[in-house]
Amino acid sequence: MIKFLSRLLGAPVARKARAQADLFLAAAEKAPEVQRALLARLVERTAPSQFGRDHFFHEIQRTEDFRSRVPIGGYDRHEPYIDRVRQGDTGALFGPGTDVLMFALTSGTTNRPKTIPVTRESLADYRAGWTTWGILAFDSHPAMMKDGLKPILQLASDWRERTTPSGIPCGAITGLTAHMQSRLVRTKYCMPEAASLIKDVEAKYYVALRSSIHRDLGTIIAANPSTILAIARLGDRLKETLIRDTADGTIDPRFSIPGQVLRSIGGKLRRKRKRTARALEDIANRTGRLLPKDYWPNLQFLSNWTGGTMRAYLRGYPEYFGDRPVRDVGLIASEGRMTIPIEDGTPAGVLDVLHHYFEFIPAELADSETPDVVEAADLIEGRDYFIVMTTAGGLFRYNIHDMVRCRGFVGRAPLIEFLNKGAHFSSLSGEKLSEHQVVAAVERAQRALNLALKSYLLVPEWGEPPRYVLLVEQGDLPHAGSAQALASRLEHELRAQNDEYDNRQQTLRLAPATVRAIADGGWAEFQRRRLAQSGGALEQYKQPHLSSDLELLASFLIPSKPGA
Repeated sequence: MIKFLSRLLGAPVARKARAQADLFLAAAEKAPEVQRALLARLVERTAPSQFGRDHFFHEIQRTEDFRSRVPIGGYDRHEPYIDRVRQGDTGALFGPGTDVLMFALTSGTTNRPKTIPVTRESLADYRAGWTTWGILAFDSHPAMMKDGLKPILQLASDWRERTTPSGIPCGAITGLTAHMQSRLVRTKYCMPEAASLIKDVEAKYYVALRSSIHRDLGTIIAANPSTILAIARLGDRLKETLIRDTADGTIDPRFSIPGQVLRSIGGKLRRKRKRTARALEDIANRTGRLLPKDYWPNLQFLSNWTGGTMRAYLRGYPEYFGDRPVRDVGLIASEGRMTIPIEDGTPAGVLDVLHHYFEFIPAELADSETPDVVEAADLIEGRDYFIVMTTAGGLFRYNIHDMVRCRGFVGRAPLIEFLNKGAHFSSLSGEKLSEHQVVAAVERAQRALNLALKSYLLVPEWGEPPRYVLLVEQGDLPHAGSAQALASRLEHELRAQNDEYDNRQQTLRLAPATVRAIADGGWAEFQRRRLAQSGGALEQYKQPHLSSDLELLASFLIPSKPGA
């Protein structure tokens, strides 16, 4: 593969990419030593910062010292230091000479988005992880490199949506990564960098089609499979428009696209336009549809999440893509990459021991204030854990609330499979809805509607698109229209609480939440079932208000006329 990369990208870039992948695989063989050396570097680098002084980093000699001085915590524990960095005081969280390039925005457990610092070092770690993922994926699909690297369709979002008071950009790390790609590498990506400025999601999907439909595409990369399906469905639904625009070298004016974007892609839209339009028209006339499996016949594989609730989306792939294999992109978040899959058809990936220091909380100890943790090499196959991260982005012993299962080992590094966002989170399409947000939204909805619910539970329901269902007892809905009014108000409050939930509604990846009444006495029965399963004591029982279990809804008795 190196000779093809060398021909396309130049020998230095090709050698660096291969060396990065080889370094990762070598690190997996000696994961404990690599992890402890990495932790020592991160502690030494951060010791002069205010965070380092507050936690006595200069006294840390061993991992035991690190654990005794730094408690496990989430974003709220880091926020006071991150806020000072937002104001321009990088010394609050970082040592001298650290450049903060941007803040990655992602949903928080409250209605405030999290701002995750992206330093020059953490960005290098992020890019190295993608490089390694790509090399190993292309190794598994050599046809990607048969005549030079095949084109890649990957969407990115704006990395400069807003700025902090000190002028640091805030947005999506994918946009910064695209911005920093070399010109040679960028030629193999269908979407122009400027497309990250498109805010209307359907317009962005349409530009993705217009920028790629004339090319011999090799793969589509998107974290969420719902994005890939949405692009495919849009092309089929607007096939007449797409064929006409392809023939004319235009983009239909119904789509709101900034002039800067149009100028950057104008020339690309006119390439192979007549020939491509004829081919698309032939497909539509022959099959009655316009599907990727017909206009991208040499697509090698699809790249997206496959674990947790994402599996449900994959059932829609054969209709649009045939039997193309799927390579999981790995467990990756704004906070950093956690795994790198090395095989198709599995959500499990090798822990990225080279770039972040990891600890794991056994799932049964998740509610402990000071849980005993396990290092990466000491995980037990088949057991479930919560990931704790320490990164070059200023996060120390950061509980990201991702529940994972150990599926084995590669060398001394564990193979990790993502299960769900934890007992207090749910994420059908990347919205990362927290129980805290659900409780706040329902409480506000109750006050607005003068309702008094005995209890409630928000559960996911699969569909195209999926949605959330709020279960309440029938007696808590006094009027015929109470369920509809509560659903409308709940939807408003959830969107206000969680920016990413709001985005999934705008992009039609989630249907609006609804309300269904369960039989009176349903909560007592639910409590009995849970206690029977857990063996817990009645006095310790805590009623959940959010579940990520797609099967749970079917276990409730729903009267034929809810809310009547």
